[in-house]
Amino acid sequence: QVQLVESGGGLVQPGGSLRLSCVASTRVFGIIPMDWHRQAPGKQRELVARIRAGGSTIYADSVKGRFTVSRDDAKNTMFLQMNSLKPEDTAVYYCGSADLGSWGQGTQVTVSS
Repeated sequence: QVQLVESGGGLVQPGGSLRLSCVASTRVFGIIPMDWHRQAPGKQRELVARIRAGGSTIYADSVKGRFTVSRDDAKNTMFLQMNSLKPEDTAVYYCGSADLGSWGQGTQVTVSS
């Protein structure tokens, strides 16, 4: 059973920054794409960012230029640097991979003054 554990969420003011981390317990971490998704209250879960093996990335239009996804394959860890946060970024953020068929429990991000 693959385990993914997110951390780094919290309460931040608009315009602020947070850095999320995701640690995965799998030997194949370095060869699979990894995703960050989020789900806001009353809304469907959406893809925020994806990082493929090798480092190529894709982002949701709503976060382009503000969020950066990265990975440290030696530590089985993925990151999401979130800058210029907006109230509409408030959501539970999940890491996972369709290849693994596994997702973490999520970490709450709240952007509010």
